[in-house]
Amino acid sequence: MRQVPRFLSWRLLGSLLLLASTTPALAQNDLLNELEAKVDSSQAPDITQATFKGTHIINSQSIETPGEGTLLFLIQHRFGTLNSGAYNFFGLDQAVLRLSFEYGLNDRLALGIGRSSQEKTFDGFVKYRALRQSSGPRAMPISVTLLASSALTSLRFREAERTTRTRLTYTYQALIARKFSPALSVQLMPTLIHRNFVETRRDQNDVYALGAAVRQKITKRLALTADYFYLLPGATADDTRNALGLGVDIETGGHVFQLHFTNAQGMIEKFFVPQTTGNFFDGDIYFGFNVSRAFTVKSR
Repeated sequence: MRQVPRFLSWRLLGSLLLLASTTPALAQNDLLNELEAKVDSSQAPDITQATFKGTHIINSQSIETPGEGTLLFLIQHRFGTLNSGAYNFFGLDQAVLRLSFEYGLNDRLALGIGRSSQEKTFDGFVKYRALRQSSGPRAMPISVTLLASSALTSLRFREAERTTRTRLTYTYQALIARKFSPALSVQLMPTLIHRNFVETRRDQNDVYALGAAVRQKITKRLALTADYFYLLPGATADDTRNALGLGVDIETGGHVFQLHFTNAQGMIEKFFVPQTTGNFFDGDIYFGFNVSRAFTVKSR
C-alpha cells in the first residue's frame, strides 16, 4: 500500500484543526450578532401613535402629519351663523370654503398649500415633528410639532398702496401634545401672528395667543373635540373675541369626518386667531365640517 508522505499528513492534520477551530468562532459571532440585534430592538422607544386622528382638530392644526409619501386632500367648510335667522336658513345660505393639500416628505416633515374663499386667500405651511411621545427606553413624555405658515390675500382693494408685501400674514406655532390614555389627548399651542399691514395705528402687527385643544374618544370611531385660543392682552384682545370650537370626529374607513360648531368663520390662523368677532354664547355660531382623504403617492 502506498503511504502518504509525512509532510502531507501534517498539513492535512493542520487544516482539519484550523477548520475545527474556525467553525465554532463563526457560530459564536452569528450568535453575538443576533443577541446585539435583539438588545438594540429592545432599547428602541415605542412611539405613541394617533394622538389625534387628523392633521386638524377644529380650527387648529394638530401635531399629526400625513406620513412619508402620503398626500392628504382636505375640504373645510363653514356656513353662516345659526342666529342669522330663517331667511338665511340659519346660516346654510352663507358659506366659506377652504381646499388644501398636505404631503409628508418623511415621517417628520410635511408641506401644505391651501386656498380659502374668505378674502380669496392662498396659504402655505411647513410642519416638523421635532419630538415624538414615546414609552420604553429613552421615553419622551410629550410630542412637539413646529409650524410656520404664510397667507396671501388676493382680494381686490381700492388702496393703491396694497402691495404684495402688505397682503402677507405669517404664523408661528409650537404644538405641544400628550396622549394621556388611549381615549384622552391634550394639546397646547403658543402662537404668534405677524401682520405686515394693519388698518390703524391702534392695531397690532404682532398678535400673541395661547391655544388649547382636547380630544376625548367615546367609541372606536367616535370622539369629542374642542379647541380654544386665548388672546394675550392688547388692542386685538380688546377689539375681538377668543376663538372657541366644539366638535365631533367620525372615522369612516379612509376618511375622517369632523363636524363642529365655532364662533370663528375663517379656517386658517390669520383669520381665527386675531379676527374672530362672534360671541359663541350669543348664538354667533358657525356650523361646519372638515373632510379628509389620504392617498399613497410613494410606497415605503
